[in-house]
Amino acid sequence: MAATVTELLAERADDDGTAILHDTGTWTWREYLADARRVAAVVLDAADSARPMHIGVLLANSPTMLIAIAAGAVGGYVTAGINNTRRGDGLARDIRRADCQVLLIDAEHRDLLDGLDLGDCQVFDTSSDEWAELLASAPELVPHSTPEAVDPFMLIFTSGTSGDPKPVRLAHMLIPFAGPPLVEKFGITASDVCYLSMPLFHSAVLLGGYCVAAASGAAMVPAKFSASTFLSDVRRFGATYMHYVGKPLAFILATPEQPDDADNPLRAAFGNEASDRDLDEFARRFDCMVWDGYGSSELAIIITREPGTPKGSIGKGFPGVAVYNPATSTECAVARFDETGALANPEEAIGELVNTSGAGMFTGYYNDEATTSERLRDGKYWSGDLGYRDADGWIYLAGRTGDWMRVDGENMTAGPIERILQRMPEIGQVVVYGVPDETVGDAVMAAVVPSGTGELSPEAFAGFLAEQSDLSPKAWPRYVRIGAQLPTTATNKIVKRTLKQEGATAHTDEQLWVREARGTAYSA
Repeated sequence: MAATVTELLAERADDDGTAILHDTGTWTWREYLADARRVAAVVLDAADSARPMHIGVLLANSPTMLIAIAAGAVGGYVTAGINNTRRGDGLARDIRRADCQVLLIDAEHRDLLDGLDLGDCQVFDTSSDEWAELLASAPELVPHSTPEAVDPFMLIFTSGTSGDPKPVRLAHMLIPFAGPPLVEKFGITASDVCYLSMPLFHSAVLLGGYCVAAASGAAMVPAKFSASTFLSDVRRFGATYMHYVGKPLAFILATPEQPDDADNPLRAAFGNEASDRDLDEFARRFDCMVWDGYGSSELAIIITREPGTPKGSIGKGFPGVAVYNPATSTECAVARFDETGALANPEEAIGELVNTSGAGMFTGYYNDEATTSERLRDGKYWSGDLGYRDADGWIYLAGRTGDWMRVDGENMTAGPIERILQRMPEIGQVVVYGVPDETVGDAVMAAVVPSGTGELSPEAFAGFLAEQSDLSPKAWPRYVRIGAQLPTTATNKIVKRTLKQEGATAHTDEQLWVREARGTAYSA
């Protein structure tokens, strides 16, 4: 069994099955890997072997990006996935922080580098005639190294929802580890087509999509995510499997439903962070299986849904996953629920999700021992995510460590409130966070994107809250911000810190509803 991406791709070197489907052409696995070898040979010919062999890729989801990813594996060097939504000094910092000595770009992104200080980094424009000439005359490939299982395959930057993005060492072993279980679960074969519309510079799609194709020989469709073109893409390319992360299912479901939506080849969707309602509705509307799990960029904690997973739960953790109090480094109490189903002991039960057995598959942040050590304390990996676990071992997310709110002397977190608000059909997306209260502590605030199903009014919202028996009166949002979209990362994760910084306000094209202190009515 392959232990590295290099070994896994070597098994496909003579495979004449389809590897890539795209508007610009079709590649067999044999052709795909031949192109990857040429790219690797050109890159290594230009690089300095005495420096860290880190090759940055600032590319769109495209055949060029897929080829660049494989080039790192066959060339024995580390590919640094550069977030193509970053701009200015932040983008330059990422490139320098990853010690990229070569950067591959395309026409779509070349202007992003104007005026930036990239240090001693060579830039190659893969859409240029010069690059085509280099590939045509590429020397014979002499790999920089033969990677071992724990060696870094890529440097993947975290999403940056709670601070500056950090480069995670994504070990080679993770791709061949992640692929086979998904192939088996969904019955993927070489005749399947994997729709990859999540950013290929991030670990989520590599460990939920690319690995599936590499392990099975299925074809890949690199695409830019668009809710409006999703279904036409699936039909046009014959996609049978898709990967998502963050809110794409919600975005797709917000498009007008058509009578023939279920007439499509899609069999399975796999990802994380979808709501219960979106999982059920997507499966119904497009007639496919949807399976949602939990995993961070660091891949130290893995939680998967199983048959019988309760509503609101993200599933059960792999061995070693637990909920700990970060102040005492002791395990939190089992969650208890009252007669309404509300969490009865939040201060005892809510804690940080940890891996008690250590780092798991996390091999550290690149060139950042301080942050790595912060994650690895007391022999455990601390995720920064809050959660609680019931008596049967089912785990529920409660937000990030910064999501604690002190409301009227009571500690509460955002996750349980968000899950309740998501029950309202008129709400498409929602995020809950704390803003300063006018007297002391925090006030609960919700930012909402309407679903377009029915009218979302202050009166209807207040009426809905009153009907939720498991919602504490203190958890009723004091402020509700209604807009067309929420700030997100490139991987569709909502950036709460941006909303928190803006406080109890709304943009000129949005609405702000305010509830009177101790009252139940909202005024716009």
